[in-house]
Amino acid sequence: MNTPVIVDPSAKISSWRRATWTEYLERVENLGESERVFFNLDTIWIDMGNEGINHSRFNELFSLLLFVWFSRQSDVKFDLLGGCVMEKPQTQSAAPDKVLYVGGNSPRWKSGEPRRVNLDLWRVPDLVAEIADTTLAIDLDEKKQLYLALGIPEYWVIDVKGKQVFAFKLVDRKYEQCTESVALTGLPIELLEQTLERMDNENGNAALWFAAQIQNLSIRSIDEV
Repeated sequence: MNTPVIVDPSAKISSWRRATWTEYLERVENLGESERVFFNLDTIWIDMGNEGINHSRFNELFSLLLFVWFSRQSDVKFDLLGGCVMEKPQTQSAAPDKVLYVGGNSPRWKSGEPRRVNLDLWRVPDLVAEIADTTLAIDLDEKKQLYLALGIPEYWVIDVKGKQVFAFKLVDRKYEQCTESVALTGLPIELLEQTLERMDNENGNAALWFAAQIQNLSIRSIDEV
């Protein structure tokens, strides 16, 4: 699947600016409610949050879809960390909408430590996703480059308005658009888009439809990939 990426130029509201890691630390430790901070090399971007009803509805839909998917595989460990800050100290930091670890060994917090994931100490997540309502251009450009630099194996951008899922997998230090998930082995990305098409004013029925569809999909463990 190589879905054309059509972005309204007016949606590119990026306000990345120059900053040092020290300035980033000062900012991330004093975030306002609903704010998220991203840092890449020597630039910083503050997402002011307050995305609204659509962002929230689609965000929760994907929590439901991930739960439904793994409910078929009770022997597979998974950990969903939405909105947490993950850092490669001195170089990169991000706070994705969805952070998924599959197979165990997900980060653990200890009292007295910063409330952020240090990727020098913990492995990178298997999947990161952004829900793009007003940030589609940034999610497909600057954030994509940021997650590439962090070495995230799989990255999804969920286009709320277009009801599309742009899925990328890491191949030879580059992102290639993919038609099947790597972290959710055997899941066609097209099925996610079909689920989005069934979104109206409720996400519950769309999730139930997805649950019915995946009953006929074969299950492959991550060891078989």
